[in-house]
Order: sequence, then structure tokens, then C-alpha cells
Amino acid sequence: MSTRIAFLKGHGTENDFVILPDPDNALDLSPAAVAALCDRRAGIGGDGVLHVVRSAAHPEARGMAAEAEWFMDYRNGDGSVAEMCGNGVRVFARYLQHAGHATEGDLAIATRGGVKTVHLAKDGDVTVGMGRARLPEGDVEVGVGGRRWPARNVNMGNPHAVAFVDDLAHAGDLLSPPPFSPADAYPDGVNVEFVADRGPRHVAMRVHERGSGETRSCGTGACAVAVAAARRDGVDPAVTGTPATYTVDVPGGTLVITEHPDGEVEMTGPAVIVAEGEIDREWLEKAAG
Repeated sequence: MSTRIAFLKGHGTENDFVILPDPDNALDLSPAAVAALCDRRAGIGGDGVLHVVRSAAHPEARGMAAEAEWFMDYRNGDGSVAEMCGNGVRVFARYLQHAGHATEGDLAIATRGGVKTVHLAKDGDVTVGMGRARLPEGDVEVGVGGRRWPARNVNMGNPHAVAFVDDLAHAGDLLSPPPFSPADAYPDGVNVEFVADRGPRHVAMRVHERGSGETRSCGTGACAVAVAAARRDGVDPAVTGTPATYTVDVPGGTLVITEHPDGEVEMTGPAVIVAEGEIDREWLEKAAG
């Protein structure tokens, strides 16, 4: 067995990831190992890990292998498993292109949130078909300090609570998960987006991602924000018959989100590979305890 493990580092609007190519699903990625890799002082550092596995080699993805050769086994920075990561899918696609597994044009990627269609454009941007948003019924509220806001419950394959605020500073440091109510609204935790208007169909957001804390960007969160803003603004594409496009500023850049009349949501933004190298297997095994 090799004493070294190959890795790459990439980001999408500064939502950054450790990329682990592992076509045959040979790596034993425990939560502790993932958390060690994502540690920004003692590890490589990242908001999460993109474990690159052939769909046929992973028990959770074999059923999707006929549609998508590659499975994005995504893990949050604390080692927990996540259903989807919008920025992660774009960076995952960029890695496949970088490694020669994909070319410009359309590509299918398997995720725990289903098979996602990705388009690698000549200009470097990556567009991801994020599927349809679900809008669970029921009132939700989120809070920071002494402030409380009503929030829109939006599910993009993972859960989001979207709160519109006057000032993004009201969200505080977002290091700890903002409390929400009712307690049973999100049994597995929630990503919380705080959103302020910047202009017509142009908003800015900050996010607390469950399992990672505040991140520089969240792709599924930006999609949830655009869907919530469209409902707030009375431009639901299913009602108007016209696509609704929102520009969403995140701390790490800008994403463009379009919701179509059939409910499909598309996200466009950059994806960059910044480094590659090797991890010492003995260090990782010790770090994983």
C-alpha cells in the first residue's frame, strides 16, 4: 500500500474543498479523518471533502451508475455526510475536466441528492442543474442574539431556512448554528441564509452551513435564496410562465441562479483547482484516531 494519498484543493466562490480521487472507493474516510483533512491549522483546510468515486464502486451510487459514471461522496468539514453541495458539484466537475475524465459540454454527476446535470462552458463558468426546490409547509423562525426573523423553509436536496434582513451584520459571527423554531422543523439540522436586498433581482447573503459554520459561499443556499426571493417578489415562474433569474452575492463572489417554469433551478458560477499534492497516509491514520 502506498504511503501517500493524492489530493487536490479547489474552490467555487471561495467555498473550498479537499478533493480526494478514489475511483475504486478504496479509502476508509471516517468522520475523524475528514475533520482532520479540513482542519485549517493542523490539516489541509476546507469547508468539506469531495471524495471522487466511480458510481459503480460505491454502494450508495450503484443505482445511478447507468446515468452518471462518477459519484460525489460529499462530506462536511466536521466529517458528517451531506446530501448535496452546489459549489462542490461545480468543483467536482472542474476536477473531472482537469483529470481528463470530462470535456467542455454536458456531464452527469451522481450525488446523494440524485443525478445532477452539469455544463462546462468555454469561459470557465460551470452551470449545474440543481433540480426542483421543495417548499415544506409551516412557519419557521430563526434567531441571532435577541433578534428573530421569519424564515422560508426551502429544500434543495438539503434543508435551508432563508431569512430576509435589513443588514447582513445582524447575522452575527455565524460560528454557532442559529437557533430555529419549531424544534421539529429540521430534525437533522439546517443551513441558515441571511439575505439583504442589493437591487432588482439582486441580493446578498451570508450563510451558516450545518457541519461547517459560516462559509464563503453555499451553492444550494444561493438557490434556496433565489427561490425564496422569487416567492416574496411575486415572480414564481410556475405562475408567471417566465424564468426568474437572481444575482446572489456571497462573501466569496457571485452566483447567478435561474428558476424555470417547470421548477428546474440552474446555478452558474466559477470553479477553480488551485493546488495538488500528496497526503502522508500515516499522518491521516493517526489523525483519524
